[in-house]
Amino acid sequence: MTDLPMVCPDTDLAKPVTIYEVGPRDGLQNEPLPVPTEVKAELIQRLLAAGLRIVEATSFVHPTWVPQLADAEDLMRLLGDDGRDLPVLVPNERGLDRALELGCRHVAIFGSATETFAQKNLNRSLDEQFAMFEPVVRRAREAGLDVRAYVSMCFGDPWEGAVPIDQVVAVGRRLLDLGASQLSLGDTIGVGTAGHVTALVDAFRLAGTDVGDLALHFHDTYGQALSNVQAGLRAGVTTYDSSAGGLGGCPYAKSATGNLATEDLVWFLTGLGIEHGVDLTSLVETATWLTGHLGRPSPSAVVRALTP
Repeated sequence: MTDLPMVCPDTDLAKPVTIYEVGPRDGLQNEPLPVPTEVKAELIQRLLAAGLRIVEATSFVHPTWVPQLADAEDLMRLLGDDGRDLPVLVPNERGLDRALELGCRHVAIFGSATETFAQKNLNRSLDEQFAMFEPVVRRAREAGLDVRAYVSMCFGDPWEGAVPIDQVVAVGRRLLDLGASQLSLGDTIGVGTAGHVTALVDAFRLAGTDVGDLALHFHDTYGQALSNVQAGLRAGVTTYDSSAGGLGGCPYAKSATGNLATEDLVWFLTGLGIEHGVDLTSLVETATWLTGHLGRPSPSAVVRALTP
């Protein structure tokens, strides 16, 4: 067994890729029991040391809704100055207030492409969510913060089924027009396929969106995540969300299984000769270390293959 794949460069996909690590937030929010704050801090420090330039640290959501992240302030204080450069999720103005108080420089908002999920996740209608996000984005930008916007249910919704592409584009464009600098398109339940990815990215391009402003966030429910990444690469997208060890899901969508594992993504990109800056050995060691704290094996295929 080799620790790295054979590299066969694809000259059509030569652009470096940015991996947006969501494990400490999106990965751990779905755990049945809270992970100790000190373990979260060490996880983040390990991921940064492995070469991941962007690691989403936590969410300033009310602890009633996501108790696993109730220690957000304690975690950010524990991380110190390094933590201020890590993105955090802010669901509303109160979440933004908490982030500003701690000196955070990068925040993210989390919208929905469908009516049902907007109601379940945000307690807002599809249209009402923008009224909630507008002051968050405006105030964050006025304070000099960078703002990322997530859109969930872009490829399918467990209650509504297929989601029209033009509906996803309309939601995404409104978030970009509010002032978000990047839009992450989420396949929250993992039903997307390569052709669907191509069609969605092309639709955003035709609507006047710079593809460089898009990111893709895949779940591997049906084993399609890496195929979808390849389609995204061919469409020109160079930012991909992933989660160390393949952890995560969504507490409000029970069919949302684990995120694309960062280790699997790194193996895939390495084989294509695509620059990503991440040390796979360190990453696998970190995922293995984390499984010891979670008490179960990692769902990442690469972690399983490389762990004795």
